[in-house]
Amino acid sequence: MSELNKYAEKVTAVILAGGMARRMGGMDKGWVELSGKPLISHVLETIRPQVGRCLINANRSMDAYSALGMPIVSDLEGDFQGPLMGMATGLHHAPTDWVMFVPCDTPSLPDDLVNRMLKMAEASGAEIAVANDGNRMQSVVALMRRELLSSLQTALKEGERKVDRWYGQHKVVEVDFSDKPDAFVNVNSRDELAELQQMPALLGFVAWSGTGKTTLFRKLIPLLKEQGVRVGVIKHAHHKFDIDHPGKDSYELRKSGADQMLISSHTRWALMVEEDQGDYPSFARMLSRMDHSTLDLVLVEGFKREAIPKIELHRTVLEKDLIHPTDDSVIAIAADRPLALQREIPQLDINDETAVLQFVLDYLAEQQR
Repeated sequence: MSELNKYAEKVTAVILAGGMARRMGGMDKGWVELSGKPLISHVLETIRPQVGRCLINANRSMDAYSALGMPIVSDLEGDFQGPLMGMATGLHHAPTDWVMFVPCDTPSLPDDLVNRMLKMAEASGAEIAVANDGNRMQSVVALMRRELLSSLQTALKEGERKVDRWYGQHKVVEVDFSDKPDAFVNVNSRDELAELQQMPALLGFVAWSGTGKTTLFRKLIPLLKEQGVRVGVIKHAHHKFDIDHPGKDSYELRKSGADQMLISSHTRWALMVEEDQGDYPSFARMLSRMDHSTLDLVLVEGFKREAIPKIELHRTVLEKDLIHPTDDSVIAIAADRPLALQREIPQLDINDETAVLQFVLDYLAEQQR
């Protein structure tokens, strides 16, 4: 048995992908695309050969993560309690004495990470080994003993959420990776992602059916185009749909069994993909299919669960509950009359597309600073 395999069998890797990613605008970071593939795929390709088993800790986009072929484990307790809860979940499910934790947004991890971490941990008698890039400790790139689960669960019950403070209760060794300082560059925000690739601003519009989301889009998009804004749109359909027609060659070829069908003319092309995404498609995966370099702004219709910035549309005649009290991602509301709101956010006139346009332009300018 090679040295790599000897160490691999002792370790389960847990990829932490269960956070809310607020600094990324609420996007599921695992499915943010870099160099043609999602961040989670970069991490898997590096970490999977180094360990005997691999788990993914995720709390959304479950069908998408399941398609990767790795076991998915959701937080033992909900409400997005942070990386310590993800670690507790990993320790709970791991079958090995050692568990290696890595974040889903670190695409350039060392290919000898686990080997070096475990060697140092065993040589020092440490309970936790944490990577150090030569400048600082990388707190969530950590190898720890599974037997620490009880200690971690106790800390969580007492309200502890700081990784470093919990580490302070145990014997920790830092593992020097100063020879690979760029290996731990992660993508915590859209600014950091923009350094690696171009990324358009995102703005969602949420409302009850019948409020007029599409009607507003049809008015707003031409106005944005007049201002020189390059606009993309992602729409969540709650029903089956078809963009082709029976009798057309492309329709018949797709129905004959083609998994992907791309049709192109001199002015337009469309890619149709047959793929079961479960009850809720992954927004980040859909976003990654767009050519970000050609867009300034992506308007999103639907996808209420995503924690991206949103404008709520509301018409009192529908007698529906407001959405913003239960969604902190709503940054403004456009309604047909002034409303008494539970928190202070800008109010717009839903029938005044010029006012909505100005709000969107101001938002876009802020995102592009």
